Amino acid sequence: MNYLSVEGLSKTYGDKTLFKNLTYGIDQGERVALIAKNGTGKSTMLRVLMGMEPADSGKVTFRRDLRISFLQQEQHFDPALTANEVVFNSETPALMALRNYELAILGGDDQAMSDALEEMDRQKAWDIEVKAKTIISHLQLDHVLQQRVATLSGGQIKRLALAQALIDEPDFLLLDEPTNHLDLEMIEWLESWLSNSSITLFMVTHDRYFLEKVCNQIIEIDQGELYKYKGSYRYYLEKKAEREENFVASTLKAKNLMRRELEWVRRQPKARGTKAKYRMDAFEDVKEAASKRLDKQQVELEMKMERLGTKIIEFHQVCKSFPNRLILDKFSYHFKRKDRVGIVGKNGVGKSTFLNMITGLDQPDTGKIIIGETIKFGYYNQKGMNLKEDMRAIEVVKEIAEVIPMAGGKKLTASQLLERFMFTSDTQYSYVSKLSGGERKRLYLCTILMHNPNFLILDEPTNDLDIQTLNVLEEFLEEFEGCLLLVSHDRFFMDKLVDHLFVFQGEGKVKDFAGNYTDYRQSDLYKQVTKAEGEPELMAAPEPVSAANTSAQTTPKAKVSYKDKLEFEKLESELPTLEQRKKELEDQLSSGNLPHDELMRVTDELGKLMHDIDLKTERWLTLSELM
Repeated sequence: MNYLSVEGLSKTYGDKTLFKNLTYGIDQGERVALIAKNGTGKSTMLRVLMGMEPADSGKVTFRRDLRISFLQQEQHFDPALTANEVVFNSETPALMALRNYELAILGGDDQAMSDALEEMDRQKAWDIEVKAKTIISHLQLDHVLQQRVATLSGGQIKRLALAQALIDEPDFLLLDEPTNHLDLEMIEWLESWLSNSSITLFMVTHDRYFLEKVCNQIIEIDQGELYKYKGSYRYYLEKKAEREENFVASTLKAKNLMRRELEWVRRQPKARGTKAKYRMDAFEDVKEAASKRLDKQQVELEMKMERLGTKIIEFHQVCKSFPNRLILDKFSYHFKRKDRVGIVGKNGVGKSTFLNMITGLDQPDTGKIIIGETIKFGYYNQKGMNLKEDMRAIEVVKEIAEVIPMAGGKKLTASQLLERFMFTSDTQYSYVSKLSGGERKRLYLCTILMHNPNFLILDEPTNDLDIQTLNVLEEFLEEFEGCLLLVSHDRFFMDKLVDHLFVFQGEGKVKDFAGNYTDYRQSDLYKQVTKAEGEPELMAAPEPVSAANTSAQTTPKAKVSYKDKLEFEKLESELPTLEQRKKELEDQLSSGNLPHDELMRVTDELGKLMHDIDLKTERWLTLSELM
């Protein structure tokens, strides 16, 4: 059953064509993602579909009587309303009954309560109440429901809008970057919610794990052409690669044909031109096909990193707290060369405060933070991205430097640097106010890297960046010789770049975990953190916390039994022996001299051995944490 039909849709801003003559449809039950480069109008398309912006041409048709919800990147609610009033602002009868029930409880009117209970029964709204409370709880909005919208943070407002959209139980849901302002646990919950629902979905997101798990169809806009892929993100990557290979082959074939046709055209006397008009027309078609090329334009990241000395950053017994909230409790760590550290933890546990202390924007209560003399920070901070709206993109860069030194002694002008960040000559002279969200992020990243830092701190760098730019940024950071400290809700990005994590558990506890986010997600530590029941978001103690009074609040370490010690020592002696045997079996297999029966036996033994090594290694890691 068709839910949405789009025919010949076009939209232009000034001289810039965002999309032209696009035609597609979405059927009931499909979960579709839209992928395209920044600046190609993805968010604009969603607003056009919802009638919030006019199209230049084309037709948008939704199936009649559909309940539709739209989550925008920027939400605007009446600041005088409470969060509770926003969440339940719906014309759905069951939700209206639930809203009246909530108001009756607050009002204390017995007659209103009786009427509300009857209406709840009549609309069968009790299931809706359970669902609403589940959504509100997972999005961590319980404690702000009675607050006015004017008092909420930008992240809370985005989560409030998401809760409203989900609780409204729409038939068709449009989402624009739904994972922005969600922590990792919220994203995983939202993934599960959408994957297990029967809702029809059309969304824009750059979260690749989210795409893989939630979507069953992907629409890509590439050089003005629309391509549909029936499958997950992985399937899309495979088929896109095939399409590009076929494109290159067909273009090469067209070029060869064009050469032959060109020779024929040149040989024709002018008087015979009318006789072969059909062939001349065919020549023009071949010429057009041969002139097409893949759009391989992408961001080019390069920098001249400042020299990094032996002393980098050292934390010595650092404590930090705010009223009712403990951030760090005697935290110590010495950063090493090429450290790749990810930071994970729920919203509100102090991740941003930790970054601000490193860069000197916040000071510790007690303890010391020692910064090496050669350290030059590059701090990509969401709150610090204050690009001036009335400046042109090239003026933003020139305000820092007219000429930028690069690696290998090269120098670039401001215009050349912007070209490497995919700003065309026209876009370079666009005002910041006219740039898309992704273009602003690229410009901000450009201004950070211009200073040639050797210690990069990236706070949610992936928001609004397209997938092509993310791939280039990942490649650049993999080769970066300095230190990297990363806060990101993009698990794909985190997995690719970090080799250990600072896990902020709340109440001042920070665990240094060896591995990336997926390793942590599968670890016993993750189970311990998520199993903690009734863990308060804010501490009860109001007084400032110092080194003298925080030690008693530290969770005591679990005792190690004698049996655990024996098992740990046995595993330490066994694992090297098993690894040696594994190497011997692999050498036998690679020799190519084994008869068939022996080959089968060795393969079977190697499989069992690798399984045994995995189990014993996991147990060794668990015991080593206890030690």
